[in-house]
Amino acid sequence: MVTLNRGSIAESHHRVHAVVCDEQGRVLMAAGEAGYETFIRSALKPFQALPFVSSGAADQMDVGDRGLAISSASHCGSTMHAREAFKLLWKAELESSQLQCPKPEWGDSPLQHNCSGKHAAFLATCRKMGWPLESYLQSDHPLQEEIQRRVAELLGLPPQELLATRDDCGAPTLRLQLAQMALLFAHLGASRHAELEQISRAMLTQPDLVAGDGRFDTELMRRSHGQVLSKGGAEGVQCLSRIGEGLGVAIKVEDGARRAKQAVALHLLRELEWLTPTSLDELEQQVLIVNNGVTLEVSGTLRQNS
Repeated sequence: MVTLNRGSIAESHHRVHAVVCDEQGRVLMAAGEAGYETFIRSALKPFQALPFVSSGAADQMDVGDRGLAISSASHCGSTMHAREAFKLLWKAELESSQLQCPKPEWGDSPLQHNCSGKHAAFLATCRKMGWPLESYLQSDHPLQEEIQRRVAELLGLPPQELLATRDDCGAPTLRLQLAQMALLFAHLGASRHAELEQISRAMLTQPDLVAGDGRFDTELMRRSHGQVLSKGGAEGVQCLSRIGEGLGVAIKVEDGARRAKQAVALHLLRELEWLTPTSLDELEQQVLIVNNGVTLEVSGTLRQNS
């Protein structure tokens, strides 16, 4: 439970579920329901980048870590982020007008949308494979079928068992159990899959591209010294990987509050001892103090799975 306190008086409460899994899919610890089902939203992005790597498009275009990081990003739409997304398109001889993510209300180009890097990588993969460009977001498109196949393979499921629906950017997202999300992120941090290792290394070495200055995922990874990967999603979803240990964490806030998922992530990082006390103190100052006299308080603990 996350409580927002105004002074010493509780004002709001957020109920949160969290789970820790290893790469065999074993639930090691949980708070709430490990089987809680929800959409993974943008926490799926590192796995949506898999065909970009496996097709050879990323290598052919020589995108490096920055190109892979922006392909997995939920960025803030700065000039730097838009430029990196544009570079993917330019190297694949594509135009920004071919992006099918929305133009932000405050912006003048789809390159400024937080998912533009993912969409640029989608298009570059389609160009490399000779797949249709106009329909790249359709669930029956070869690209989306390949993403679903790769995710199902990591989960040990037939692809047809995965339920996909449209995300806000137009791309399919998946409804998964929290334990399944944690399993995906255990794989991401396990260093046993060469393509996933490329993607996780890119995100950790270029954290500024994954979100942006002052944003939770970027600031957490900057302070983790390459040990913790962080990727959030909308509606209260937050996932973490412990690099080299094959452990993944998935968090879901029932009411979708961003502030609560970040507070719980820091609470669990302290409990798991995945970040130094100094780094956690710095992040808590940034996240847990909402306003002058307004704080977030987390209660509860992970239980060992029997």
